[in-house]
Amino acid sequence: MKRLALLFVAIIAALHSYAQLTPFADGVKKNDLPVICLPENVSVQFISPEPIQYVDISAKSLVGDLPLKNVLRIRLRDSVNFTDAVVTIAGEKFIAQYHVIRADSITARDARTAIPVDLADSKPLDISGIGLSQNQLKALALNLFCKRPGHAIEKTKAFDLKAELYHIYTAGDYVFLDLGYRNKTNLAYNIEDFRFHIDDKKITKATNVQSLELHPEFVLFNQPLFQKTYRNIIVLKKLSFPGNKVLHIELSEKQISGRVITLTIAYQDLLDADIIPI
Repeated sequence: MKRLALLFVAIIAALHSYAQLTPFADGVKKNDLPVICLPENVSVQFISPEPIQYVDISAKSLVGDLPLKNVLRIRLRDSVNFTDAVVTIAGEKFIAQYHVIRADSITARDARTAIPVDLADSKPLDISGIGLSQNQLKALALNLFCKRPGHAIEKTKAFDLKAELYHIYTAGDYVFLDLGYRNKTNLAYNIEDFRFHIDDKKITKATNVQSLELHPEFVLFNQPLFQKTYRNIIVLKKLSFPGNKVLHIELSEKQISGRVITLTIAYQDLLDADIIPI
């Protein structure tokens, strides 16, 4: 019996020594993650400050989807076999993890159903090719909007409407367009769409017309209409095109006989853009 006890002590000591010598990877421990209690028949929404780029759910008995670009919704698929899971959420500039456990009769009463992703509990993330996040673009655009527009560098008129390009800025791989519109009529302008496309400067009958449409990376305001004045900051990916082409900015109205006004921007205007330090 004494030998058996000594053998047991030796085994315990060896296991303890092995655990101390085993090189575990650095990182966040599962027990250190924020705990989320998930009740049965209840969905929990994670609200991200940035568009969600990636989600991982470690247990098959837990399912999730993205009803909005910055909202992750999870719920139990199999409440019988579910014990716990780790949910990973990656935004444009952060990664966050949560330890999700099944709520019991006590914790279910205080379970949160809407959880804001706190950047203070997240890790910074640099995804190649993402560039500036939507929050960063918004902050830069708001700062530009607060400046006085000044004199227009390009302008045009049509249907008692006046379109003006006040300023062009560049920041990294982005172009910020400060645009303004004036409506001299008593009819409110219901905005249908902003379109941006690069076209030939001069088009003849023998010309093979080629048009390249661009899509904004960020639009500061998404207001549906304006009565008299309208100003917005539009962000495009930095672009270049030959001197025989121009950038057209087309604002269209919702009505069938809607008014359309097109502003023309020369490549030289882009070359003269002010640089925003980031």
